Amino acid sequence: MKAYPLVYTPSGHVLISPDDDPGRIMDEIVATGYDMESCLALDFDPDFAARLIAAGFLVLSVRAKEGGNTVVVLEPTHHLRRSVLFFDEFHESRSAKRLLSRYELKAGAAFDTIIEKCRITYGDAWLTRELIDLLLKVRKLKKPDARFFSFGVYREGRLRAGEFGTISGRVYTSYSGYHDENSAGTVQMILTAHWLRENGFAFWDLGMPLPYKETLGARVLNTEDFLRLWKKARDPLPLFLQ
Repeated sequence: MKAYPLVYTPSGHVLISPDDDPGRIMDEIVATGYDMESCLALDFDPDFAARLIAAGFLVLSVRAKEGGNTVVVLEPTHHLRRSVLFFDEFHESRSAKRLLSRYELKAGAAFDTIIEKCRITYGDAWLTRELIDLLLKVRKLKKPDARFFSFGVYREGRLRAGEFGTISGRVYTSYSGYHDENSAGTVQMILTAHWLRENGFAFWDLGMPLPYKETLGARVLNTEDFLRLWKKARDPLPLFLQ
């Protein structure tokens, strides 16, 4: 296949526009050895963002300087090393397993609340107001290859921890999570893994590698190996076809 032309910014980032094919850009940056973890995009159109997600990008945002002003731009991200959890390799700590019966997992619940809790907990360096507005618009599209989703755990009827991310085919990709009480975050991850496995997901994309993810049993893959698995898991699950 003919090489797909890449456009670069003065900073050396690949610039992606709505007229581009994000899937071919992803293939090309892998083929050319592009060594930055992020690209840039100026358009906050939800259909464009959905196509980026369907190609394997995480849609983040970043503040940039332009003519003395600060502007927010999209930062389509593809981690050079990616943590992937296969459910038959998932490690559950005994101490956390004893707590599972105290909590209830609700899939798809409290999305707006969870995303706001993540913003409050970690700040808005990448989870800007502009990005949140975009994610909410993408969520309303309900595309099976680019659907924003959430998981919340409740104890005594109150939300105690949660996370949000995207569903693309049979892959769930984590974006961010938070917890309000000790152990609730660990319980949320265990119950989420159970739910994903029971509902036919191929694997859980945990994003950038961190020690706690390896403790859970996640493997670290390079972008090329990750994309190979991603493409094999593109067929949508019946649960998310409407």
